[in-house]
Amino acid sequence: MSIKVVFLGTGGSIPTLKRGLPAVLVERWGEQIMFDCGEGVQRQMMIIRGGFHKKIKIFITHMHGDHVLGLPGVMQTMAMLNREKKLEIYGPLGITRFLECVRETLQFGLTFPVEIHEVEESGVVCEEAEYAVEAVRSNHVGSSFCYAFIEKPRPGRFSIKKALALGIPEGPLWSRLQHGQKVKFPSGEEVRPEQVLGSARRGRKIVYTGDTKPFRSLAKFATDADLLIHEATLDDELAERAREDGHSTPSQAATAAKKAKVKQLVLTHISARYEDAAILVKQARRLFRNTQAAEDFMIIELPLPDD
Repeated sequence: MSIKVVFLGTGGSIPTLKRGLPAVLVERWGEQIMFDCGEGVQRQMMIIRGGFHKKIKIFITHMHGDHVLGLPGVMQTMAMLNREKKLEIYGPLGITRFLECVRETLQFGLTFPVEIHEVEESGVVCEEAEYAVEAVRSNHVGSSFCYAFIEKPRPGRFSIKKALALGIPEGPLWSRLQHGQKVKFPSGEEVRPEQVLGSARRGRKIVYTGDTKPFRSLAKFATDADLLIHEATLDDELAERAREDGHSTPSQAATAAKKAKVKQLVLTHISARYEDAAILVKQARRLFRNTQAAEDFMIIELPLPDD
């Protein structure tokens, strides 16, 4: 089954007529994972019919307004729609105090529990049965993180021929072996999953940088990613301005993609000065061919890999 990556907001600092503020939604098997939550995100979600009652986790890269001010609106909209499922929020130190202050000041109640996790160090910050989300410190202002969504390896392909040769009839026993469980015959003989399964198949990997200047550990963090979503706020001619403001240029994003050997690169967090992002794509493609610029409501589907 494909993972769907939806770009809800692709601008930086201020919205434009064409670009909302940063937010990327990863949809996987009925669950939503959002990276950053800029102003107006709930409206963007309504446009794509994203729903406000699904299981959702929100990961905030840093505490700048264009990346976090959408949270109160999303939460209030969920409450007004009588959401009941728990909402999980991950972010740097200060995210808890920010949300407590907003709720106290605006005096709005919630119809659902909220679980807040403050991210302090690099490493795994969220682990589920089939995937994990890792964080690494980025190179922006204050406490900021990049995130990687990483699916765990899937079992290898099931060999019907081997199963039948071992005397295992079609039915529930096949399913048990496919799910990594041993099968035991009345005689006491056991069949292990590795006897009928091929090599484990890799999962998918999506890396989202948030705002950052280039930093050395990104290449390792993003190694072999299926998709690298990298900010490219300013073009190469403004590299010095980008460095001063803690941002990247297209060539810097492309260099990271090339070093990490990712499969595709998407540029986002586009400055309002660029009505057309073609110049950014052109600069990046000199170093990394499979590059495109994100647009609001653009969708990328990542099918299950065959290997």
